Amino acid sequence: MPRESAARLRVLIRHNVLLMAREPGPLLSRMILPLVFITLLRPLYTSGQGERAGTEQAVVGTLVTFSLLALGISGSAILTERLGRTWDRLRSTALRPAELLAGKAVPAFIALFAQQSLIVGFAVCALGLPVPHPFLLLGVLLSWSCALLGLGTLLGVVVRTLGALSAAYDIGGMLLSSVGGALVPLAALPAWVADVAPASPGYWAARGLRAALAGDARIVGESCGTLLGVALVCGTVASVRLRGRGGRLAAL
Repeated sequence: MPRESAARLRVLIRHNVLLMAREPGPLLSRMILPLVFITLLRPLYTSGQGERAGTEQAVVGTLVTFSLLALGISGSAILTERLGRTWDRLRSTALRPAELLAGKAVPAFIALFAQQSLIVGFAVCALGLPVPHPFLLLGVLLSWSCALLGLGTLLGVVVRTLGALSAAYDIGGMLLSSVGGALVPLAALPAWVADVAPASPGYWAARGLRAALAGDARIVGESCGTLLGVALVCGTVASVRLRGRGGRLAAL
């Protein structure tokens, strides 16, 4: 059984990599646009906050905002199967919900992590962003990628159209990043925003990234724990929604 499950998982991962390769536009735009955004936004922040703080704010804000906008990468992986009339074919196989989620998750996770790594790499090489604690930063990036994967997967299971998915990650992404203090520091926003900010995963991502750059391991651990909790809750809900009779895939 484990060998058969591993074989099904390999086939599903290969299938999803091919699907992403056939439609590279959305992925490429999520890779390139953040770099343009940082370049244009950084002078605004550095003029008001100084060179180092302004660069950090531009990088953190851009990374959180555009990674939230990339939720569609994981969400569309499931929704495409539903709209492409291949879902029933998957249901007729021996594929289990956990295998489906894992097969969809691996390529999407790599894409999400690659996007964030590209932003950080660009900031380090082109903008001189110092990263004195790379392992703390790596922990936040991995945790944030897991949270995004869980949120995107849940959207892909719940929504019914590509338009609804697009609205969810466009509107939801901007809302969660703004309320979380990614683009604009919470100190500059109305007081009530700071009260509701912890409800946004973007808040914990931005907090964790700033703490990682500052070397604050305690806050990094707290932020990573919260983000992994978000990933676990969303992944569990999505798995339950996919589970039909006998542990097989449900009709969606």
